[in-house]
Amino acid sequence: MAKILTVKASCSNHYLTSAPILSPSNGQASLSKAMALCSSFCHLKPIHFGAKSISCFPFKPQFSVQVKAFSSQDSSSNPKDGIPGRIGFLGLGIMGSPMAQNLIKAGCDVTVWNRTKSKCDPLISLGAKYEPSPQEVAASCDVTFAMLADPESAVDVACGKNGAASGMSPGKGYVDVSTVDGATSKLISTKVKSTGALFLEAPVSGSKKPAEDGQLIFLTAGDKSLYETAAPLLDIMGKSRFYLGDVGNGAAMKLVVNMIMGSMMASFSEGLLLSEKVGLDPSVLVEVISQGAISAPMYSMKGPSMVQSLYPTAFPLKHQQKDLRLALGLAESVSQPTPIAAAANELYKVAKSRGLSDEDFSAVIEALKAKLEERS
Repeated sequence: MAKILTVKASCSNHYLTSAPILSPSNGQASLSKAMALCSSFCHLKPIHFGAKSISCFPFKPQFSVQVKAFSSQDSSSNPKDGIPGRIGFLGLGIMGSPMAQNLIKAGCDVTVWNRTKSKCDPLISLGAKYEPSPQEVAASCDVTFAMLADPESAVDVACGKNGAASGMSPGKGYVDVSTVDGATSKLISTKVKSTGALFLEAPVSGSKKPAEDGQLIFLTAGDKSLYETAAPLLDIMGKSRFYLGDVGNGAAMKLVVNMIMGSMMASFSEGLLLSEKVGLDPSVLVEVISQGAISAPMYSMKGPSMVQSLYPTAFPLKHQQKDLRLALGLAESVSQPTPIAAAANELYKVAKSRGLSDEDFSAVIEALKAKLEERS
């Protein structure tokens, strides 16, 4: 049976990154290759092999990474081993619904809540329980997840009237997987921890399809003990998880990632339109990019539909603009110039003003088309 193994090394002054190795069924050949690979990166600590694989490069901050080990056959292990008894999930939108579904399908005891109750019905039909408020969900569960659209919603659901914090108590945990700024995350953390409960921020990198496939990347920070408790749940919903230390670091990492992503999409949109303007086939441009050094899954996934002016929503444009706004605020707080991201943000704002908020963020290309029309 072929397996993809990973190698793990830990160093106090290094950061960790995954190193997948394809191995035959006996695994022996790949272990020596993996050992050589990791030792070439770091000679300061011994290498340990296990279900999760990591190697390391020099860097100042200390954090950890865990990556799923995949195999060509289903594992015979019990999917519920090590999983907390009762799981709450607040917010069942584009991301929250498939994440909660994966927990239910894995056999977890899940209780859900959403402002619009009808969004809970598909999960209830799969076996989820329902409570009429975040407070009641948190009170009835050991670990409660929250996936909300923006900082305001995240604070309201956690800290507002009948909010989750009102149902928290010692021994419980609150995991906020929403994309918010660090200040918001710290505010929620303070409120939750005042009840004696634990808090973990865990924003995700990935959109609708990775959420459906359990292939998200979790960028976590906060209580390490809650991180370890929630790890089996994160592994059901995602392909890897990073522990980044203090609350605020996960939020910062997510904003930097989405700042880069938003800028990339704006530049890609310019390229598609320019290629067409000079008489080239934009579809061929997508293919050329896919075979070169700047290839990225985002371009291959979004490009073909963008060429047809189709924008099926995987990550709403309004959320991309929100993340750019928050990232610019983060940059301002440390006096970091971000002229490219600032320009991209203005483009997304134009797209929002043209009624494209709920379209996929790739619809930002329509803002550029509008600028071309204004000139003609």
